[in-house]
Amino acid sequence: MDKEVDPAVLAVINEKRLTGEKRTPVDIIARMGVFDARQQASENAWLATGDTVIATLWAEFVSVGAGGRWFYLESLDVQHRVGGGERSALQVQRAKNRLDLLKRSLDAGRALRAVLQTNRVAIRDLETDRSAKVSTRVPDDQEWHIATWEPDQKMAVLVRGPRGWLPTEDELQAARARGSVPAVIQHGVSGPASREEVQAAAMDYLTRHFAGYGYKAENVAGQNLGYDIEVSDKKGATLLKLAVKGTGPGVTSFQLTGEERACAKRGDPWRLAVVTDALGPTAQHKLYKPNEIDKAPGLEPLLE
Repeated sequence: MDKEVDPAVLAVINEKRLTGEKRTPVDIIARMGVFDARQQASENAWLATGDTVIATLWAEFVSVGAGGRWFYLESLDVQHRVGGGERSALQVQRAKNRLDLLKRSLDAGRALRAVLQTNRVAIRDLETDRSAKVSTRVPDDQEWHIATWEPDQKMAVLVRGPRGWLPTEDELQAARARGSVPAVIQHGVSGPASREEVQAAAMDYLTRHFAGYGYKAENVAGQNLGYDIEVSDKKGATLLKLAVKGTGPGVTSFQLTGEERACAKRGDPWRLAVVTDALGPTAQHKLYKPNEIDKAPGLEPLLE
């Protein structure tokens, strides 16, 4: 709601809203290069043309720091809502989709495009109030970037404008107090997990991840093919063959089998997929091409 937005941020939103062409929330992201914008209207981050990531930033959570620099705290806890309580399975998947795109931007060292949004209900009720609708959505003309990504704190910091600036600790604490990052709640195993548990969690994570994008993710781990998940499109064409490895408490390294290394040598579409924090709320993954596998953190060297 407007009354929850910093006056400096609200002034920019109002200027954009009053001087720009009137567009619907779907029109805005479509004009920014999002393909099938209407079908993706319920998402809150998108991959646009040019491999550009666009993310909704709730204006209620945009903070203004020293020198007028804007920043935004992004929760890396996909399991819990801003206003408290656990998310539904659909809400969890949407949160994971958003973080996957933000992490993609971070890993590529690319800037973000943002749409600033205010809502018709109090921000804490956004995910629980069925009547919640967008009040205002405007594209921000300035680029944003991910300044820090801290899984241990379950928080990332997004900054508007040039790189090289970070909010102070006091500014971060004030932003936390506004509620964009839920209090950390520990879930899952309290001690070391078995390798089998971590691997099962990594498989489940990747299967749900690709299914969330409309792909078929088939578990073929028991067939000794040199990969564990085969990802295909709606027409049945194979897109990826993933050798899946997970890390988590007590499981910080992994090996590639002879079949996996042989399959890697055959090249595309084989990939090594490493899921970190596989059992935790901040699980994320990275894919490695066959010529990149030696760069994968946790890979044990091949024994002679």
